[in-house]
Amino acid sequence: MKKVITLFFFFSLLVINSFPSFVSACSCAELPSVKEEIERSDAVFSGTVLDIREKRNSSKSVLFEVRNIWKGADESQIIITTGQGGGDCGFNFLEGTEYLVYASESTTFGEKNLASSICDRTNKMTSLQEDIAILGDGQPPTKEVDLTREHEGSNLYIWVTAAVIMGIMAFVILVIKKQRKK
Repeated sequence: MKKVITLFFFFSLLVINSFPSFVSACSCAELPSVKEEIERSDAVFSGTVLDIREKRNSSKSVLFEVRNIWKGADESQIIITTGQGGGDCGFNFLEGTEYLVYASESTTFGEKNLASSICDRTNKMTSLQEDIAILGDGQPPTKEVDLTREHEGSNLYIWVTAAVIMGIMAFVILVIKKQRKK
């Protein structure tokens, strides 16, 4: 019985460690000017948050319905990544709210994606009159896309992890039952 518990413990550690977390600390003294932010951003757009999904690496995937574009994008929907908040600089997006988003290509949260943080000028549209005055009128998206299915798949790791845990539990139960029969 002790061997089974020890085996279960080590197998659990193996499973837990096979999903590493990315760690980062947030440090941003002050926001850049609008012009500096435009220069350093790969995409600047306004849009409404359609959906927010937690990802495996302590980040969030945010799906936007794009309204206007000033730089770098041309699609009607965009997915960006941000942290969970706190020490990882994650921006706290709310579903149904419209934002002006400054995003840059980044590997901070794993794969190379467009990402935004509290160190960028990203904010609710109602809070950015200076930015809108400098940016002027944006352009509407030119490519109509539907990224909802792609965005829904971002929780696949949860299902895989749950299946592995259930398999481990089934194995332990079977071993315990065999031990009791002896």
